[in-house]
Amino acid sequence: MLKEKLREFYRRFISLKGEPRSIAMGMAIGVFVGVTPTIPFHTVIITALIFISRQNLTAAMIGAWITNPVTLPLFYFAEYEIGRMLLGWERTALAFGDYGLSSLLGLGMEILYPLQVGGIVLAPFFAVPAYFLTYRAVAAIRRKRADDDPERTAEKV
Repeated sequence: MLKEKLREFYRRFISLKGEPRSIAMGMAIGVFVGVTPTIPFHTVIITALIFISRQNLTAAMIGAWITNPVTLPLFYFAEYEIGRMLLGWERTALAFGDYGLSSLLGLGMEILYPLQVGGIVLAPFFAVPAYFLTYRAVAAIRRKRADDDPERTAEKV
């Protein structure tokens, strides 16, 4: 199952259209938003940021997949702890029934505020490398395709 998901991710990734910079920026935006604890609003936030910045929407949506049922509890725990420490707050019992909006709102500000602060602090540590890795990967794939298909290179000249 994981192998199939990775194969699907790769297939979508190599079929992305657009300039490498736009694809990389879209991926970085998606990863940034994906890491933040804004689950019910990821799509809306990503769409708004992509509309404003004119980057690659498909890459951004792929990037948001960084948040999944396996990584979500790890991100939320780390974000809460980072936010709590930065704010100088005492630890509060952290227990999620689920990650839906009503469940999150029911936690109260003593959880939500540190969670958001921690998410905003943690997100660049994933988004910045995502930009550079994506840019290099897209550029390398396109160079390889151009080398493998001389007609494509001749068409662009």
